Amino acid sequence: MVSIKKHGIILKPTKNAFENKGVFNPACIREGNYVHMFYRAWDQNNRSTIGYCKLDGPLKVVERMDKPFFSQEAEYELNLEDPRIVLLDGIYYMTYVAYDGKNVRIAYAVSKNLRNFEKKGVISPNITYDKAEDIFRTCVLKLKERYFLFESYFKDKAAKDATLLWDKDAFLFPKKIKGRFALVHRILPDIQVIYFKDFNDLTLKYWKRYFKRLSDFVILESKYWYESRNIGGGCPPIETDKGWLMIYHAVDDMNRGKIYRAGAALLDKKDPTKVIGHLKEPLFLPDKKWEIKGNVDNVVFPTGTAIFGEKLYIYYGAADERIAVASLNLNELLDELVKSRKDCRC
Repeated sequence: MVSIKKHGIILKPTKNAFENKGVFNPACIREGNYVHMFYRAWDQNNRSTIGYCKLDGPLKVVERMDKPFFSQEAEYELNLEDPRIVLLDGIYYMTYVAYDGKNVRIAYAVSKNLRNFEKKGVISPNITYDKAEDIFRTCVLKLKERYFLFESYFKDKAAKDATLLWDKDAFLFPKKIKGRFALVHRILPDIQVIYFKDFNDLTLKYWKRYFKRLSDFVILESKYWYESRNIGGGCPPIETDKGWLMIYHAVDDMNRGKIYRAGAALLDKKDPTKVIGHLKEPLFLPDKKWEIKGNVDNVVFPTGTAIFGEKLYIYYGAADERIAVASLNLNELLDELVKSRKDCRC
């Protein structure tokens, strides 16, 4: 078992109007001894923007903005949610969920200095659930039935207004794979990856071709008891000598409600669709009062990491209300994942 230390809450809501209901699900990136944190800020009108704070070391908040870092500038981003960030070839790429009140899609922004970002717009496909399901049924390798259960649910829910296919939990690998960008995203119930040379490649035609082979691009599937409903991307992958470390969230559907836990997997460095390690027990779960009770009960939702020495710090949303931190020994986790290969039949 991996030893986890929970350091508690690092950020709470304030009286500032833009974040007086919740702060959670932060994007984190280390620069020198500082950790830059871009987090989802939620107001009492249920509008989300992105806030900012800076940590000195892994735990001490030394700077915090009293207004949103990012807010709505276009119709597609009535709400800006759940950012992630990576540094790739000298450019910081921030991905986030753009929710217009009906459609949930992936958008991104870029920066060279973590201070000035340029929003680049939506990269998710503008395709309805009905049309997406038609394509999924023509996949070269058959998709499991749970894809169609989710599609049917959302399609029925969206029948009157032709809601577009929801796509979220997105982030880039911090390194190109065979010369191409690798974007992790989540179409229920699994975690997938799409490869491309340029963001302009992500046309509707490109996405349709990709959907026809979606089963070839699944990174991780729901497999264990704590993943009974679905899984989704958490923190951007971390490159190690053992493989790509993936910290993700897993959802267990219970009669009393959903429970969100954190999981861990190890992916092949050359081909991330090859799982070479997968913990059969959660990495950590909601067992503290600030994780069990909040705006959404029973949630730990990891979205950012920072490495200091041998320690991996994991920043996560707690009950959709606060930001908390957990840490562990990175090598200990990697060793556990390598040992898990036999158990998970990877």
